[in-house]
Amino acid sequence: MTKAEKVDFVINTLNEVYPEIPIPLDHKDPYTLLIAVLMSAQSTDVRVNQITPLLFERADNPYDMVKLSVDEIREIIKPVGLSPMKSKGIYGLSKILIEKHNGEVPQSYEELEALPAVGHKTAAVVLSQAFGIPAFPVDTHIHRLMYRWNFSNGKNVVQTEKDAKRLFPKELWNKLHLQIIWYGREYCQARGWDLRKDKITRTIGRSSVLRDYYKKNPGHLDQDSLSN
Repeated sequence: MTKAEKVDFVINTLNEVYPEIPIPLDHKDPYTLLIAVLMSAQSTDVRVNQITPLLFERADNPYDMVKLSVDEIREIIKPVGLSPMKSKGIYGLSKILIEKHNGEVPQSYEELEALPAVGHKTAAVVLSQAFGIPAFPVDTHIHRLMYRWNFSNGKNVVQTEKDAKRLFPKELWNKLHLQIIWYGREYCQARGWDLRKDKITRTIGRSSVLRDYYKKNPGHLDQDSLSN
């Protein structure tokens, strides 16, 4: 297959597996999404979705959030980890949204990344999922799969994002990045990966990745051949 044919294969397969794709983090508006994404750093979406209702019951907008102290915020969000940094970020960005943006979440990378505790990936998720602005947030799943599929060199997430944006049509970015995340979680995991269930990597995977996999799992080779 040519590179273009491999890209089409990925798009078509993901559309078959995930014709509709849920947004992983529960939220009701751009502000609650921003807070949820910030909280998800080095935590799971499941854990964040358990804690955000407790926080949003107290404050689901920047005006109510700044009425809480940093310590109060930290106490509520402690189970998601990194609570000292995240609580300061949540309080600080809420204050800036009120002072500079009339309490609204801005819609540009520059303004979002100027907020405390908001990095490029968080900004990209908010632009994509809250505002429908084309973006391709790269998390650990996308970074891993882009390497395994030989679409990027695995050097860093910046390069992975550039490669993803170059390879995939812009109008698909917002849906596609979520499809790849779900596929990575269900079929192409970092640990406990079973290539026999992973149609995409089995078909177009980087040769060195496939070679290493079969070396570690020699019993899968014949079964894989039969399933193709």
